[in-house]
Amino acid sequence: MAEIDEAGVIARLKAKLKAREKTIEVLMNAAEQRFSAGSSSLELLSQNLNLERVVQQKTETLQHQGEELQKALQELQLTQTRLLHAQKMEAVGQLAAGVAHEINTPTQFVVLNIQFLEGAFTDARRLVHALQKVLRAISDGSALAEAGMEAENLFEELDWSYLDTEIPTAIRQSKEGLQRVTSIVQAMKEFSHPGSKEKSYNDLNKIIETTITVARNEWKYNAEIVKNLAPDLPRVFCLADEMGQVFLNILVNAAHAVTEKSHGNQERGTISISTRQDREYVEICIEDTGSGIPENILPRIFDPFYTTKLVGKGTGQGLAIAHDVVVKKHGGTINCASEVNMGTVFTLRLPITPDLPETAAST
Repeated sequence: MAEIDEAGVIARLKAKLKAREKTIEVLMNAAEQRFSAGSSSLELLSQNLNLERVVQQKTETLQHQGEELQKALQELQLTQTRLLHAQKMEAVGQLAAGVAHEINTPTQFVVLNIQFLEGAFTDARRLVHALQKVLRAISDGSALAEAGMEAENLFEELDWSYLDTEIPTAIRQSKEGLQRVTSIVQAMKEFSHPGSKEKSYNDLNKIIETTITVARNEWKYNAEIVKNLAPDLPRVFCLADEMGQVFLNILVNAAHAVTEKSHGNQERGTISISTRQDREYVEICIEDTGSGIPENILPRIFDPFYTTKLVGKGTGQGLAIAHDVVVKKHGGTINCASEVNMGTVFTLRLPITPDLPETAAST
């Protein structure tokens, strides 16, 4: 929507400015013609005064139109910023249920493990007490055989070999579960936190990892994530917050495409994400084995509000925003290649430093 309004406003204002300039040009030509025809000095003076007034009026109008243009551009930029934030909040809302599920699952087995450890500790305390009795019998020389037999029977009753294996396992699983919860909460915090309005050098691999974690509930049931992230990838001068939104939009689309293709069967798809440096650029590829995009639709996927999803399932803003962020805000390119029932691949190229010339995107 923002792109369409911006183009229309700019076109209309430019047309008005051009018309004003044409009027001034006509008046100047008329004055020159009358001067050449030998008009009297009084007529020329009158015409010059009229011409000056007209030129002054037109100049003031041009200045006013220029101020209007500047104001319109500022308003459109603000609208675009609000639109991006709204789309991000929409994504956070859609992911919230999945994130809650992702947190709830490890929390449940942590609770179960703690309950197990509580019972195991009670059993272990009984064993310790039995062993303490054996030690006392050894020290004072009384009823040693009886105490030893009691301890041995207790070991068998409580199945110490089982506890010896399962207690460390429960502790390890609980630690892993809590670490999982921590990573999810941290990823969600990083994703939903308002980003800086100024570009800075950022680690795209980390942004991608955060996005994968946040969107896990979107892809985990029907797809496997295959990562090939270059460990030596240079930091890129970019808006981290907005690039995270781009990756999320494409990743969620890929997850939906894989789900659509696997509907009704048990086949799991694959979403492959890779990064690499290509001279002065960083290249990010997100490829899926989903349902693909029909050839007649492919040229329109970056159009604002264009969507093939059912009402309530998509706004058609995800890829339009991705295109705007990558191309207009970062001087990069975003390309899409797709084949029906085979899959889709999005290739993004971003300049590493801010002084590279901007390039045009293609589909």
